[in-house]
Amino acid sequence: MPYLHQIDPIALDLGTWNLPLLGSVHPQVHWYGVMYLLGFIVAWWLGRRRVRAGRLPGVDDNGFGDLMFYAMLGVVLGGRIGYILFYGFADFIANPLMIFRVWEGGMSFHGGLLGVLAAVWWWSRRQRLHFFDTVDFVAPLVPAGLGFGRIGNWIGGELWGKPTQGTAFDGWGVVFPRALPEPFASMDPGTLKAQFDSGILDSFARHPSQLYQATLEGLVMFCVLVWYSRKPRPRYAVSGLFALLYGCFRFLVEFVREPDAQLGYLAFGWLTMGQVLSLPLILLGLFWCWKSHSSPTLMPQPAAEAAK
Repeated sequence: MPYLHQIDPIALDLGTWNLPLLGSVHPQVHWYGVMYLLGFIVAWWLGRRRVRAGRLPGVDDNGFGDLMFYAMLGVVLGGRIGYILFYGFADFIANPLMIFRVWEGGMSFHGGLLGVLAAVWWWSRRQRLHFFDTVDFVAPLVPAGLGFGRIGNWIGGELWGKPTQGTAFDGWGVVFPRALPEPFASMDPGTLKAQFDSGILDSFARHPSQLYQATLEGLVMFCVLVWYSRKPRPRYAVSGLFALLYGCFRFLVEFVREPDAQLGYLAFGWLTMGQVLSLPLILLGLFWCWKSHSSPTLMPQPAAEAAK
C-alpha cells in the first residue's frame, strides 16, 4: 500500500519579526538542520568517550574540540564545493555566485568526505599524529551524521527513489508531492490527499531511497564500525572498512534511486554519478584493509595513565 508523503519540513516557526536595520524577517528552523545537529551531537558524544579512553594518545578534550571544528568546516565547504564540481559545474560556469546560494540546497557526500580528510590532515599535522590514526578514530563518528542527514532528506521529500510500478515492488512505495507531474504538483495538501485516497496517485509511488540509505549508511555502518573499533585495530583497518561499506551500500542503493535530473545516467542506461564516485571508495577500502595486515596498531593510552 503506497504512502503519501506530507511531512512539514519546518520543525519550528518563530513567526514574523520586525527588526531594526533588517526589517521584517521570518526565522524558521528546518528539520534538515536539526538532523545535522543530532548527527554532530552523537559524533561529539562518541568522540569524547573515545578520547577519554585514550584512543588518540596525547589528545585531550580541547584538542578533540578543535578536530570537530575543523571537521565541520570540512563537511560544509567540501560538501558544497563537491556538489558544484560533481553535479552542477555547468551552472557554476554560467553563474559562479551560485556557490554561495546554499539555501537552495546542494551538498555532496563525496565532496564533504574530501573536505573532512583535508581538515583531518591539517589537524593531524599540527598534533604530530599519523594521518590514518586520526582517520581511523574519526570513521566511526561519521555514520550517525550520514543517517540523520538522510532522514532529513526524507522529511524534506527530496532525493527520492525510482518508481515502483511495474517492478517487483509494485503495489507499494511513497508518493512524493514534489515528484508529481501537473496538475497534481500544484494541488494544495487537502486536495492532493483526496486524490491519493481515491487511488489515482498509486502509479506515482517511488522507492523511499532516503530511508534505505539512512538504514545502511547510518544505522548499519554505525553499529558495525563502533563494534569493530571497540578493540585496537591495525592502522588503515577501520578507515578501510568505512570506505568499503559506504562504497558498496551507496553503489547498491543507486539502482533504486532517481538519478540527478541535470546528469541522468552516465553510461549503460543505469550508471549514475553516485556510483562512479563510489567505485574509488570501494577500491580504496579494499586496499586499506589489505594494507592494515602489515601495519602497526595504535594502543590506547588513557589520560590518567599518560599523566604518570
